[in-house]
Amino acid sequence: MASPWLPYADTAPVLSQPDDTEDEEGLQAKPEREEEADVQTITGISTSHAVRIVGVLCFINLLNYMDRFTVAGVLPDIEKFFKIGDSKSGLIQTVFICSYMVLAPIFGYLGDRYNRKYLMCVGITFWSGVTLGSSFIPKEYYGLLLLTRGLVGVGEASYSTIAPTIIADLFVGDRRSRMLSIFYFAIPVGSGLGYIVASQVKTLAGDWHWALRVTPGLGLLAVLLLVFVVREPPRGAVETHSDVPLQYTSWITDLRSLSASRSFVLSSLGFTAVAFVTGSLALWAPAFLYRSRLASGSLQPCPSAEACNTSDSLIFGIITCVTGVLGVGSGVEISRRLQRSNPRADPLVCAAGLIGSAPFLFLAVVSAQGSIVATYVFIFIGETLLSLNWAIVADMLLYVVIPTRRSTAEAFQILLSHLLGDAGSPALIGLISDRIQRSRPPSYMSQFRSLEYALMACAFVGVIGGGFFLATACFIQADRKRTELYTQGQLNEPSEGEDRIVVPQRGRSTKVPVSSVLI
Repeated sequence: MASPWLPYADTAPVLSQPDDTEDEEGLQAKPEREEEADVQTITGISTSHAVRIVGVLCFINLLNYMDRFTVAGVLPDIEKFFKIGDSKSGLIQTVFICSYMVLAPIFGYLGDRYNRKYLMCVGITFWSGVTLGSSFIPKEYYGLLLLTRGLVGVGEASYSTIAPTIIADLFVGDRRSRMLSIFYFAIPVGSGLGYIVASQVKTLAGDWHWALRVTPGLGLLAVLLLVFVVREPPRGAVETHSDVPLQYTSWITDLRSLSASRSFVLSSLGFTAVAFVTGSLALWAPAFLYRSRLASGSLQPCPSAEACNTSDSLIFGIITCVTGVLGVGSGVEISRRLQRSNPRADPLVCAAGLIGSAPFLFLAVVSAQGSIVATYVFIFIGETLLSLNWAIVADMLLYVVIPTRRSTAEAFQILLSHLLGDAGSPALIGLISDRIQRSRPPSYMSQFRSLEYALMACAFVGVIGGGFFLATACFIQADRKRTELYTQGQLNEPSEGEDRIVVPQRGRSTKVPVSSVLI
């Protein structure tokens, strides 16, 4: 048996051209059950086993985001324990994201060439150990807390760049979209659980440090599930419709091709805006709600570093969970229905969600002092609209990028979205808040106002991101067809050459431009 760490030779069986149900354009379709049977034959993995694999990947994704936002759920306690201000608080999230985005291209390269299952096992084991260690840091060593939170990025980089590509190799068509939606439910739900678990564990234990000791044990369970449940499917086999195996190209060629894909670049820029907004809200929303109640006098300040009120983290966590389920599910379903009449539905739904969320997030910020209930309502609507994007953006990446470059594409989308998005947005919001506070006398009201003005930037970034998704809609159809034709062996290179293919029409072959072949 070959070593699991050796690169694949891409000699997996491939789908042959079907000889039934051919339409006038020469494009062929199969019933869903027949297509499902073909997929099982090619991958050697039954549908029920494939669903279990998605369940394991979803659990780990849930755990990933739960761990990431546990810190945000007890942020007031951490600020008091280490005696730090907003600028240093923002760095806790920033160092994690920086580590994550720097390591993502490395794991993307490895994920396209080596056994993905074992890469994830190593990353998750390391991440769980570092998270557990970070809960024992004394208050004199805030820098060590930053270092450990940065190292946690190893686990997520090893997982987030790889897991979606495994799902892509297990399912095709609408079934892939549905499975991706299940996988991406875990992002908002896991984020919400991070706040909920952090606040409740801290309340029960009487010490916020215990909030960081929950996910490491679950991480060990995740590794065991990976080892005993997950099987590695052959890359790209379910999409190949020729006897020619997929060939690897150099990493430089991969990067050049990805940069030439307008749909990939523009959708990644749009997703960067989503990351900026969600990163800012994830860290600062509970603290902002807490400060608004201090400023209005409806809540008394916490008397010690271990006694801060965490009800806002709990409520915000519940809202994040519910809006994530509603948003991700609604986004996939709306897009699926619109696809029947408009092949550009995916980027248009993303644009509508991001632009539509902007006014509600702005209203949530400006209404916090007057009515905390209204703020929660606006946050609920805004986060639901933001969540429309998660599964759709991932699906777009998978169908405009060829199978042998998908982990690399995931990695560089992560790098771009975090570099310009949530790597800097929490620290930027904290820096703006601190600068505004300098010009005001110290008070609970000045702390609230400074953070209020800083968070207003999220609404404007959302509108800009929506514009990138609108631009993506101009190119998505041609880029998707070009990738499909390359995968089927009918086009040499998705981003190079004359982009013309041979299409059978009424018993004869005609050479036509790729852009003229509709999806």
